[in-house]
Amino acid sequence: MIKTILVPATGTGVDRTAFAAALATARQFDAHIDVLHVRLDPVETAVAMSADSAAGSTLMTGMIERMEQDAAARAAQARKAFDAFCTREKVTVASAPGRGKPSVTAEWHVETGEEPRWFVTYAQAADLVVAPRAKGDDPSPRSLLEAVLLESGRPVLIPSARAVSAARADTVAIAWKPERQCARAVAAAMPFIARAKKIVVLSVEEDETDPRDETERLVRNLAWHGVPATGERLKAGSDGAAATLLAAAARRAGLLVMGGYGHSRLREWVFGGFTQRALADAPLPVLMAH
Repeated sequence: MIKTILVPATGTGVDRTAFAAALATARQFDAHIDVLHVRLDPVETAVAMSADSAAGSTLMTGMIERMEQDAAARAAQARKAFDAFCTREKVTVASAPGRGKPSVTAEWHVETGEEPRWFVTYAQAADLVVAPRAKGDDPSPRSLLEAVLLESGRPVLIPSARAVSAARADTVAIAWKPERQCARAVAAAMPFIARAKKIVVLSVEEDETDPRDETERLVRNLAWHGVPATGERLKAGSDGAAATLLAAAARRAGLLVMGGYGHSRLREWVFGGFTQRALADAPLPVLMAH
């Protein structure tokens, strides 16, 4: 069951999409939304950026002052977006469960320091994390998403910029391979899967000489959970397996469940091609687990 959802408040244009995805999920499960804004530490950042800390103390002081102003402005914008969201959607601000009929609640949190580190810390005590895709050249959302996915141990919901049609909203597609990342993603997505009206398990042929349909065992398992599902084996098109599966999922479903493949190398995140494609431009919301 999903009862706590963590969502970032960055003070940028990605907040509205992230808030909307968190609210839609919270309404399904009468869940609480924890909204976290991580404020930049200007001194720490300026020291890290300075190639020579002994040179140009006046320059560094000016840099810190500008960063403090920028951080204050972004924090104010993020809080304004949170307050407007709660007012517009009639979401109650609360820090603990209330008595009586369950309802969607939200709480505002602020920390100072490195955004990915704080989100991993908060995510580890949440049921679900909503992490928006990056827009333009801003690397911050991507860094946040990757850190939470690989380090928190919690499932991540990545909203789509496009609206999901009503005809597909109650259908869940599962990108399936018999590997641990996919198994973890399916387990994490069971609250969504159990509520869906239709489940389709998709796999892409990687060896045309292998007659086995790897979706059958998962379809059978879901049936034991009282969840009727169908399996479909796809042939990779000219654009590759990832594009084939994402296009098929977008035609059939309102949510894609998939494993996230990656590892850390020299403090840089390295993802496989399928995960990279889904993180960049999947045409529907993706629930991912590593």
